[in-house]
Amino acid sequence: MQNTSAQTWQEKVREFSAQSEAMGKLHPEILELAYQENWFKLFVPEVYGGPGKKLPEILRLEEELAEADGSLGWTVTLCAGAAWFAGFLHPSLAEEVFADSSVCFAGSGAVGGTATKVEGGYRINGYWKYASGALHATIFTANCILKNNDETDILDEDGNPKVLSFILKKEEVDLISGWSYFGLIATGSHAFEVHDLVVPEHRTFKINDTIKVANEGFDYPFLQLAETTLAVNSLGMTSHFIRLVEESFLSRSGLKRFTETQIKFFNEELVRCKMEVQNLRTKFYQAFDESWMQLINQSTVSEDKLREVSLLSRKLAHTCRRTADELFPYCGLEAAKKESEINRVWRDMHTASQHALLTFEC
Repeated sequence: MQNTSAQTWQEKVREFSAQSEAMGKLHPEILELAYQENWFKLFVPEVYGGPGKKLPEILRLEEELAEADGSLGWTVTLCAGAAWFAGFLHPSLAEEVFADSSVCFAGSGAVGGTATKVEGGYRINGYWKYASGALHATIFTANCILKNNDETDILDEDGNPKVLSFILKKEEVDLISGWSYFGLIATGSHAFEVHDLVVPEHRTFKINDTIKVANEGFDYPFLQLAETTLAVNSLGMTSHFIRLVEESFLSRSGLKRFTETQIKFFNEELVRCKMEVQNLRTKFYQAFDESWMQLINQSTVSEDKLREVSLLSRKLAHTCRRTADELFPYCGLEAAKKESEINRVWRDMHTASQHALLTFEC
């Protein structure tokens, strides 16, 4: 006889989400679940212990994670996204890094440091903000401008400063507490810095340069990879928010004061918002799936299709934020109470909306 009392992962996440926020990091129960499910290795090649999932499946999973809890979805997305760099690492380094069963990458896409060539490696100095998952990360990725010994920039063939990415270990970086924002609190997206750290040369990598080890579809364009994974986070959080809006409106103590016309208006607004998000979700996944099949079948994605994926990613994120703002006034004071679930979801959504890749809809 099937055991129907077993707790689903969604139920477990929701049980500890509020505690995660209070702690400012993922609750140990949620973190252990992430390790068990291999969520931090979603993009890691199978040879290094990755789960062998493809991007279409990963996107839909990240949407589910964000719907269960915004901080979890965001942390997994950013940490797993950083671990995507595994395919560009020197194989011996990758094997060393992924020998740790609790490996988790964190980092920043910004160029926050400098690297000066020394014998056998580089001397690094720098400061990087917004490293989601920093409190439990084992590996940090950092982008640096390459410098000559006289501190002048090393230039590429186009005359621009050369940038190289580095792998840093948790014991080599200093975490700087600074994630004091009102949403996505449990992501623990703190800053990190290093001073005169010398790292060996094999701990460098460059994305979209030479793929060392990869699964099928690993070479999906990085910009659209980033845009789509962020967009599905907004989508998941919005689905969670819409459900809570409906519950909140129907449970309001002052509901009897509303006229039938007003209640009808709310219901129509709710249906309209649901349909708008759902229709855009359908278009988004259709465009993405088409781009994925182009890559698998033709080894490339057309520029027109990539533009469509980018546009729909941003449009989806913006529509999600607008939906939250349009429905928020119907939720009552409970939605303004910082300890409430609906308030946490609203704050998470608006914090996620500030990511630079999602700033403009066009």
